[in-house]
Amino acid sequence: MSKFITYLKTKSFRNNLIAAIFTVVAILFIAFFSLRYYTKHGQGLNVPALKGLSFNQAVSKLEGLGLRYEVDSVYIMDKPPGIVIDQDPDANTFVKDNRTIYLTINTAQAPNVKFPDIESKSLREVQPTLESFGLKIGDTTYKADVARDVVLQANFGGRPLKAGDILPKGSRIDLVLGDGRGNEEVDIPNLLGLTKDEARFSLKGAMLMLGNITYEGTITDSANAVIVMQTPILSDTLTKVKIGTPINITLSNKQN
Repeated sequence: MSKFITYLKTKSFRNNLIAAIFTVVAILFIAFFSLRYYTKHGQGLNVPALKGLSFNQAVSKLEGLGLRYEVDSVYIMDKPPGIVIDQDPDANTFVKDNRTIYLTINTAQAPNVKFPDIESKSLREVQPTLESFGLKIGDTTYKADVARDVVLQANFGGRPLKAGDILPKGSRIDLVLGDGRGNEEVDIPNLLGLTKDEARFSLKGAMLMLGNITYEGTITDSANAVIVMQTPILSDTLTKVKIGTPINITLSNKQN
């Protein structure tokens, strides 16, 4: 032990110790600056704002800054086609040279989706279902039915839809819903002597429907033809029918 302590006091040991310390410091110094050079520490740029630009404008900006890009696409009906909807990284994010910027572009053509099964389901249940398929609710009308706000029929472009029909994403679906008053009854109106248009207005106010239309004799003026018969007709034994009941009429130019 005494020899080791004596060695520690020698000039040779001090020189070796100093050399070792300088060697370690030199290695750390070289490693630090090499890493800075390799990673280009402090060198880079801010990502430009690309949202809302056309695809060509966005590409021109990126290429001018020496940035690469990759493209994905979505369809948003309310946005013009060919514009940048999203970017990653966001605008003003500091990135290294040659970094890849991911662009999401709005496509011009809507992809097709299969129409889901929504019949007999509540409006509250149907709304998120349609949204998940990229479809929107258009007009809603009500029809006499026991259930309230239950889908009785779905239409697109005036035609009925069934589950599995192919539609463009973003389409607006018109819904016919139950009004919850299917079991209620209303008075039968007397339509005799009314024109077809007058009868339609009267039936709408009574929450009834215009049923089959037939004609009696030769009709020379359809606009002024009047109703000479209706079924069901108001009588002593029948005064009320369920809401939504169709009333059949017979028109004639000859008034009784």
